Amino acid sequence: MNAFSTGPSPAPAGDRTPTPHPTRISAPSAGTREPLLGAVGLAQPRIEGTAKVTGAVRYSADEPMGDLAHGWTVTSTVTRGRIRDIDTSAALAMPGVLGVIDHRNAPRLDLAAGSFFGPDGGMHLLQTDEIPHSGRPIALVVAETAEQARSAAGTLRVTYDEEPCDVDFSLDHPAARPATSFFGADATVGDVDTELAASAVVVDARYVTPETHGAAMEPHSATAWWEDGRLQIVDSNQGPFLVAMTVAALFRLDPKQVRVRSPHVGGGFGSKSGGCGPQLVLAVMATAMFGRPMRVTLTRSQVFQTVSMRPTTDQRVRIGADSDGRLRAIDHTAAFEVSRLADYLENCTELTNTLYAARAIRTRRTAVPVDILPPYSVRGPGATPGSFALESAMDEVAERLHLDPLELRLRNEPSAGPVSGLPFSRRNLTACLREGARRFGWATRDHRPRTGREGHLLVGTGMAATSFGAGALPSTASITAETDGAFTVAIGASDIGTGARTALTAVAAEALRVPPERIRLLIADSDLGPAWGAGGSRGTTSWSWAITEAAAKLRSRLGGATLPLTVSFDTTESLGELPLMERHSYSAVFCEATVDPATGEVRVRRLLGMFAVGRVINPLLARSQLVGGMIMGLSMALHEEGVRDPATGRHLNTDFAGYHIAAHADVPDIEADFVPDYEPGDPSGIKGVGEIGTVGTAAAIANAVWHATGHRRRTLPIRPDHLIEEQPPP
Repeated sequence: MNAFSTGPSPAPAGDRTPTPHPTRISAPSAGTREPLLGAVGLAQPRIEGTAKVTGAVRYSADEPMGDLAHGWTVTSTVTRGRIRDIDTSAALAMPGVLGVIDHRNAPRLDLAAGSFFGPDGGMHLLQTDEIPHSGRPIALVVAETAEQARSAAGTLRVTYDEEPCDVDFSLDHPAARPATSFFGADATVGDVDTELAASAVVVDARYVTPETHGAAMEPHSATAWWEDGRLQIVDSNQGPFLVAMTVAALFRLDPKQVRVRSPHVGGGFGSKSGGCGPQLVLAVMATAMFGRPMRVTLTRSQVFQTVSMRPTTDQRVRIGADSDGRLRAIDHTAAFEVSRLADYLENCTELTNTLYAARAIRTRRTAVPVDILPPYSVRGPGATPGSFALESAMDEVAERLHLDPLELRLRNEPSAGPVSGLPFSRRNLTACLREGARRFGWATRDHRPRTGREGHLLVGTGMAATSFGAGALPSTASITAETDGAFTVAIGASDIGTGARTALTAVAAEALRVPPERIRLLIADSDLGPAWGAGGSRGTTSWSWAITEAAAKLRSRLGGATLPLTVSFDTTESLGELPLMERHSYSAVFCEATVDPATGEVRVRRLLGMFAVGRVINPLLARSQLVGGMIMGLSMALHEEGVRDPATGRHLNTDFAGYHIAAHADVPDIEADFVPDYEPGDPSGIKGVGEIGTVGTAAAIANAVWHATGHRRRTLPIRPDHLIEEQPPP
């Protein structure tokens, strides 16, 4: 018997999501394939929308389960040191308590297990007495009910040998080292120093962004149990297949023994994409030790303390330009926090390599190890803080040259990848800039700062351009032609609230040339085969590619075939045949903001975003994603800031009372729309929309604040105390 086996347990009820009944429309015929017919391009509500608003949908903490026990996580109250003792006697004597797991009795994990960046000590919980960061899980109290476990957890008495900690991050930190080259080497094109020396104007500035969190509405929760020799898991994550493989590695199991499902996920933003969350590691440990189905759900505070966040960044950007606005040099040095437990890359220089033409471009990425939880992706990783630095610096160049910021960007359009030299598959940034400017009324803007007034308010406008990498990653899909005329489409996709069910149903219907109501979609299950997760704005693109190719394969075999007939398609080979090109989505974001110089309050009045994101599967869902992304960018610009006590290293704002996010009242008028676009390298012509809405928004807002006040804020968030004037204008 496997060391983790506990015998059979009842399986949770399966997902019963109704199929849609949209009106069929004709799709564009762009591309090399025959014209497609189906629901792609139709603005259709989410398939599961009614079930969600009526409470019928079950999230990971809602799955019914017999004989269920509950675990309550206990976290460290010191930032660095060692556990001297954990006194569990009082907890073990309390009603309903089954036991306590800590470093003295926890199952041993494979410390080589990790994610894309190598071994990840953030997942290696309860293995030693060492405390590597504030809020580290140090014990799990297991009881019959969650209330009993929580009450008993409060009686644990933990003593520590505390050690000095270092959370003092900066670009100049003595421990700074070159970052991993996971996404390619740093860029060196031309002679930056010579071009800067020859420039008519040089901007040299530092830009700082704080820790930001992807704490979604649904807290992290996992339920684990053994059934028929297999470890069954229902977990809140962004990619069940990748999580299943990580669990198998971490607990030294045959991958075939592990099944992970994530039927419905209440948001992720990257916080549910990094390997295994602490709730899952602890739940699997507990079910192994106590032989019962086990559920672990994190509190909001625990999510902030134990789940990965976007690291603090400190970036220096130097841009040199001729007097006519032609860029001669861009020099971008970006430093970011990493943990001593794991490597990571916040790729802040991605846009610098692709967005503008310059004679010389140099990028350098620096990792600074400090005593924090391992950071990981948060919406628009790298590109979001990187765009704030680059697009703020571009605005400063325009200011120095007395040039329209829009015109500066148009004058520096590259004909090929500025660093790679590769051709663009399709580059529609100019269309976004021009159409956005037209709709926003940019032509009437007085480009001088501090010229807009409404009573006691200063009024300003700003803009930013951006791109985000597009493409697909290997995925497998299977389609079965059923005897009743329906088609069962199975792919290990994950719907994290983005409407993936609805989009993939439309893609499948179009590819099979049938009405959407004949599609039965199965997703969110690692048993459905390898598939990329919902991350990097590549989820829908990757899954759609696999579905489209499987559908073409099935249609070629349907004539006279005996039903049911199943075919599968793995996109790995197809992706490998793609020619090397620069593939990106593009956007231009425009902002109008007011500043009250007496109070420092910034109010964003208008946000307009124009997007080139390939062929749009569902305009309603895509627009929702982009508007949500822009609101997240607004939140980053004005509100979000993870704060630590510099003396103790502990988090100070681990809830939504102290960690501020944008609310409805912060966004009076926001618009997102599309310019015609198509990705020729993709069978359906699509690109991702999940993250590009966030990427350029903070810079556009910061540029509008400068235009209103005449003062440049290079540190986010832009708080009221940054803008209060001792003698505000009358």
